[in-house]
Amino acid sequence: MASLMKLEEFAHMSGMDEHEIFELCSEGKLKFIDKDDGIYIDVAEGTKVALASGVEILDPDKREVGGANFIEKTIGTIVAFHEKVVAAKDETIEAVKRENMFLKEGLLSMQDIYDTDRESIKLLNEQLRVAQEELEFMKRKYKLMWGQVVEKHAHNS
Repeated sequence: MASLMKLEEFAHMSGMDEHEIFELCSEGKLKFIDKDDGIYIDVAEGTKVALASGVEILDPDKREVGGANFIEKTIGTIVAFHEKVVAAKDETIEAVKRENMFLKEGLLSMQDIYDTDRESIKLLNEQLRVAQEELEFMKRKYKLMWGQVVEKHAHNS
């Protein structure tokens, strides 16, 4: 019993009095739940009974319409809601796809930046190695050169 309606509301919508509704409940043609705050009728069962019994049903504007017309309006409303849900679902799917594409492009961009940075680090490490080799060479050269100057100065003194 997914969709329930209070007994009074059901009587108003179906055009039946409460006594007739109680009879249908006792015959098992209507499903109902008795709660603390009142009796609730299963609306799905109620529309079947109203249609089968040929009862004139009142719409919210108090105009009488045939049971079949009421059912057609109800089905039309359900179909319209379904179409709105499907459209909203499609919009959501499109939004998620756009977001995924944005994230994918961002990830690819970050990967390109990472690759570029890795190449830059590799190049800078190579330049640092060459600079350190040159520095070591210059240290040896000056050590050798100053070592010879010191030796010459020691021999001359």
